[in-house]
Amino acid sequence: MRILLGFDDSPHALAALRWVTRQPWPTKTSVTVVSAVRTPVSAYAEVYAPAVPYPTELIEEATRHHQELCMRAEDELRRAGFPVDTKVMPGDPREVLVDLARSTNADLLVVGSHGRTGIPKLVLGSVASHVVSHAPCDVLVIKRVGP
Repeated sequence: MRILLGFDDSPHALAALRWVTRQPWPTKTSVTVVSAVRTPVSAYAEVYAPAVPYPTELIEEATRHHQELCMRAEDELRRAGFPVDTKVMPGDPREVLVDLARSTNADLLVVGSHGRTGIPKLVLGSVASHVVSHAPCDVLVIKRVGP
């Protein structure tokens, strides 16, 4: 079985990781931990103001942060006995997860849900909702944070 685990620095992603480590899985189950680094969007207040490119250093720093998160998740999964691969990819997490699930023929995509509703969900989007609707494989959404 090939599991794809969407991972970020939220407690919900950590809950999803812990859920995966506690389940009985078929022999040879492998996990790919994937973290998406959103491409920042520059904003400016005036129509005539030129767009300022986002500093490369900030993107590099965000990428390193996501790599460290993935390494921690990888360590925990290896201790639980899983073969693990990690991927840190640029882009919108919704599209990164769906595209990677498709290209790797994942059997299961596991994500944590922040449980946002109303305006925050409209503004921030819902990775879990998008993935459930568009993934080519089964999707498990972990909504509970805790032990």
